[in-house]
Amino acid sequence: MQASTPVLPEAARRFAAWCAVLLLLAGVLYVGIRLVVEFRTAVVPVLLALLGTALLGPLHRRLVKAGVHRSVAAGLTCVAVVAVVGGAVYIVVAALIDTGDEIVASLKEAARGASEHFGAAGTSLDDLASNARELLRKFGGTAASGVISGVSVVGESIAMAVLALLLVFFFLRDSDKAAGTLRSLAPRGSADTLEAMARRALRAVEGFMRGTTLIALIDALCITVGLLVLDVPGAAGLGALVFVGAYIPYLGAFISGALAVLVALADRGFVIALWVLGVVAAVQVLEGHVLQPMIQSRTVQMHPAVVMVTITAGASVAGVLGMLLAVPLTAAAFGVVQELRTRFGEQEPPASGPSSQEA
Repeated sequence: MQASTPVLPEAARRFAAWCAVLLLLAGVLYVGIRLVVEFRTAVVPVLLALLGTALLGPLHRRLVKAGVHRSVAAGLTCVAVVAVVGGAVYIVVAALIDTGDEIVASLKEAARGASEHFGAAGTSLDDLASNARELLRKFGGTAASGVISGVSVVGESIAMAVLALLLVFFFLRDSDKAAGTLRSLAPRGSADTLEAMARRALRAVEGFMRGTTLIALIDALCITVGLLVLDVPGAAGLGALVFVGAYIPYLGAFISGALAVLVALADRGFVIALWVLGVVAAVQVLEGHVLQPMIQSRTVQMHPAVVMVTITAGASVAGVLGMLLAVPLTAAAFGVVQELRTRFGEQEPPASGPSSQEA
């Protein structure tokens, strides 16, 4: 009997198969994201701890090689992190408090100048103040509930930060047992592949975190020096803010740079603000054309379009925290894909043809 001819051509069937695979992956990804959102108080500290472990792993390994006990080395590393992060936050907050009145005064002056220039009715500062008081009176209850909600969010964030710090300690202390634990949990015959994937993902995250930290440090130093030369107040705090913002690509640099320009405008005037804008733009050009290719090209390479889409997706899922976690997690995924391609993508298919053996 003659075999029946397929209804769809080969190309159409392959396309349908790929569509089914993509739909399945999208469904799994959606369910995974929903689960992460539901259990964010447990998942977020774990992810932050993994990033912290990837960043602090070299320091911990050096301490261990120097003869320090693993637990003591992990504790010293965590103490150093608390000191550095706490100092940076203190410097940023102190600088913003010192220059906050000047920023508000400059904004009021700009609003007054705009209202006098355009002369529109109802746009004076008195009208704006009275309207603001009226809105505050009407929606005072909503504002109070918002404050209570904000306090709960702050408490939850502090709890997650403390949990993440404790997890960093345990991850660093027991990092030598991670490979054995992973192999024991792997299905039969897949232990080598799973370990290789985990190591490649960890190397990608380590490379991203180390490269981003070095680039952030250089950016912060350059901008701080520029602000000191221009005699802008709060230069150290603004430099610390640049360092912290560098962990959110593009958006963090934009926000920290805009704040530096605003502070310069409030205290030093329009001309100095333009000079600060030039310094920020020059540093960003240096980062994009020199630092990024030199430092991160050997560890993680992601197209800027992929980075921007990843940041947008992270922001839609978890806000600022999602933007912070999106890029390193994508770097880990890229590392896993590269390992899979290395192991399975380069295998040559068996040659087809008549058998070399004769009957």
